[in-house]
Amino acid sequence: MNFDLQAIRAQFPALALTDRSRRRIYFDNPAGTQVLASVAEAMSDCLLKKSANVGGYFASSQDAGEVVQSARIAMADFLNAPSPDEIVFGQNMTTITFHLSRSIGRLLRPGDEIVLSQMDHDANVWPWVMMARDLELEVRWLPFNHETFEFDLEILDDIITERTRLLCVGGASNLTGTINNVKAICARARAAGVMTYIDGVQSAPHIATDVQDIACDFFVCSSYKFFGPHQGILWGRRELLEQLEPYKVRPAPSEPPSCFETGTQSHEGIAGITATVDYFSRIGTSMAKGYGDRWSHLAGRRRDVHAAMSLLFDYEKLLADHLVDGLVEIDGIKVQGITDKNAMGRRVPTVAFTHSKTAPDSIAEGLAKQNIFVWSGHNYAVEVAKSLGIYETGGAVRVGPVHYNSVAEIDEFLKALPGLLSR
Repeated sequence: MNFDLQAIRAQFPALALTDRSRRRIYFDNPAGTQVLASVAEAMSDCLLKKSANVGGYFASSQDAGEVVQSARIAMADFLNAPSPDEIVFGQNMTTITFHLSRSIGRLLRPGDEIVLSQMDHDANVWPWVMMARDLELEVRWLPFNHETFEFDLEILDDIITERTRLLCVGGASNLTGTINNVKAICARARAAGVMTYIDGVQSAPHIATDVQDIACDFFVCSSYKFFGPHQGILWGRRELLEQLEPYKVRPAPSEPPSCFETGTQSHEGIAGITATVDYFSRIGTSMAKGYGDRWSHLAGRRRDVHAAMSLLFDYEKLLADHLVDGLVEIDGIKVQGITDKNAMGRRVPTVAFTHSKTAPDSIAEGLAKQNIFVWSGHNYAVEVAKSLGIYETGGAVRVGPVHYNSVAEIDEFLKALPGLLSR
């Protein structure tokens, strides 16, 4: 594997920060990764030189329009979308989903059914539950197996009925780390005439994403989960976007994708998205040449980005294997996710665990005192935590390495952890 960790880390200024001469170890990445220097530079350039609304005849407005269009093209490459005109920008995934749920809801009628997952972040649950309440829809739930931490997809045939209109599911769990077989899920839904809305916030940072291969109808993600700015991105199938009535003010554009982008967008954030995609492209050309054959049907930046993501997945799998191996050896710890060696390729490196005697918050606080950053609690995965029976007991500790982390950092974490656990 031609992976140069030092070259990677040098591109993230935050990785060099210290507190009272103590290094920082960032394992809080599932909630938001550190940002590339090139992203900050692109955002600064946009703010200082291209600050204007789009649609004008003058230079700064033309420049701002070019920033937005370049980012649409970049995200179309990142997701292998058919067209940049299917890329919608917003504040974040949650805001986009609440917004779009109003438009999708206009296609539904009382008594229609929607299918939601018990493995999802609440941003792909509660907007739809609220929509169902408003429109008198029925909610049906897709549970997951508590032994394998995966869906048994055969039960979808019983969950989807002739009244089902929409199915919402995540590409990967932000708590258990499970990678869901969204391609198979979408195929079942499509055969039944059901729309699909995929939350890719946790899968996009780790897995090469091809929305054409997944064959979903909507795919939403957030660039601050993959080393970029605080921005949400939606890909929607063009023919469906054209069917939806956007909630917008009257003077705003009437055609997708702009009609779904309420108000003036964060052009500086959108500029940062392009820089983020270009970062993956550079990895593709410098470190992932051996992975290009997997994506021979793609060309240019699309191929380079997808090759890079394949390389990074393999590296992150090494981190996940090492982390899980260390955790399962510690008395009292239960990993709330896949630990089977034969199934590790079906999880991202996000690893949640509980301890039989020590509260998750106590562990996270103790690690923070050693400058090891992790999250504790339900992490907005409300249905997941309730399903696992840990919602009322403080949730879990969540450790989320990404490709700028090292095995040595995981070893430091594993060395620090036992001293924080009650005997």
